[in-house]
This record gives sequence, structure tokens and C-alpha cells, in this order.
Amino acid sequence: MGVTSTHPSANDEGLLPLGSSGSNSWMVAEGRANLVRQPVLPRPMAVQAQGKVITLDLARTAVVIVDMQNDFCHPGGWLAHIGVDIAPARRPIAPLRRLLPMLRGSDIPIIWVNWGNRPDLLNLSPSLLHVYNPSGMGVGLGDALPGSGAKVLERGSWSAAIVEELSVEPTDIHVAKYRMSGFQDTELDSILRNLGVTTLMFAGVNADQCVLCTLQDANFRGYDCVLLEDCAATTSPDYCMAATIYNVNQCFGFVVNSEAIAAELAQRAPRGDRS
Repeated sequence: MGVTSTHPSANDEGLLPLGSSGSNSWMVAEGRANLVRQPVLPRPMAVQAQGKVITLDLARTAVVIVDMQNDFCHPGGWLAHIGVDIAPARRPIAPLRRLLPMLRGSDIPIIWVNWGNRPDLLNLSPSLLHVYNPSGMGVGLGDALPGSGAKVLERGSWSAAIVEELSVEPTDIHVAKYRMSGFQDTELDSILRNLGVTTLMFAGVNADQCVLCTLQDANFRGYDCVLLEDCAATTSPDYCMAATIYNVNQCFGFVVNSEAIAAELAQRAPRGDRS
């Protein structure tokens, strides 16, 4: 997140910076505090969404990628084990592989919002456990997969790790969730406000469940929401994806193909950086 100018230096006013983000920081000293945040220079970018052209401010935009994890997207993970066809869940991998380096190159924060249970499951209610194990006899959240013994979506485990095809950089931001919404009882909202973000692009799985719930909660909190259609997918029936796209367009934001984002970012990149 770029700023138009830096705070006065310590040599100028005896003040030192205090804050986790250049978009939300003070200058302080023993007897003084300057609470004036520095303005952020807008970086507008127009893209074609479904139905209209929208202009994003890249200086206030982040991408939220939901649940692209081994248990959802890997042939050896949980969903595959219980008989779900994970081919749809893997469709966002290729477009994300193309888009993520371009987003990073444009200083757009990459935020991975991934399911991550406590080993003792004390962050999960019976009603939530029932969703994924309605008979009580199956393999649900926190249970061990037969054969590997891996615990389903346990925080810090291979099961909860991001699929290896999607490269993760040290500058990326990680948020563990344990509801369908990435905002419920997590640090996500605080992180976004510290970054000065107002627009969120959404990707991941399942589009009609965790992605949509997170996008809806973002809308309810006042964020501008953009669903990257080809970077989101679901293992649910096709009509669920159709309903998700309809509802995002109708109620919660905009739907854009990632190729439109990539094309505009490529135009902004220095000639030597264009792929």
C-alpha cells in the first residue's frame, strides 16, 4: 500500500513512526503525538465487469483467497477421501498462478483466508461439526483420515496447507478461520483496516459457501466486493455457482474475469516486466 509522502523524519521533528502499516501510522515522541495519517495516492484502474465498467483504486485494494487447501483441493485430502469430485475445486489454480505474481508486482496485498481448527476443536460448536459429519459416524472436521492419520483441516498441518501449485510469498498475509465466513471471530477486519483497504477481490472455494459468506460479510462491513469468477469455483451443483454469480451481481458487488484484471495490470507494468 503506497503513500504519497513519508512522515516527517525523526531529525526534523524528533518524532518516530508508530504503526504496522504505512496507511495507518502515527508519529510519536516522549511528549508529542502526531495523529495525522499521510494521504494515499489513488491508483485508479478501469476493468470490464459483468454489466458495467468499474474503476478500482489499486492503492486500496487487496485480494482474499479462501480455502485453496489440501483438504479441499488435493487428491489425497479430505474431500477426495469422502468421495467428492475435487476437479472443480482445482480450477482456480491455473488462473491464480497467472494473476498472483501480477498482483504482488502491483503492491496489492495477498490475503490467504484458510480453514484452521484448533487441535482440541474448542473453536468448533456441535452445530458446525454436524454440517460436515451429520451422522456422527463419518470423517468430519478434526477427525483423522484413515491411512494417513492426518487431522482434517487442523491448523498448521498438511491438511490445512495451501496447495503446492500456488506459490506463497513471505509478504503474503495469512488468516485462520473456522466458520464459513472469514470475518467471524478472526483478525481479518482489523488487518484490512490497518492496510487502508476498501476494495476486496475474492477467489477460492467453495464459491457458494465460504467464499460467498466471506464476501457477504465484507459487503455488510462496507467493503467494495469483486468476485473473480474464474478464480472461484465450487464442488456443489452448477446451479449453486449460477446463483452465487447472480446474487453477487444483484446484491453484494461485481463479478469480473481475472483476465480483465491481468490485462490492465500488464499495461501498467514496466516493459521489461511484462510476461
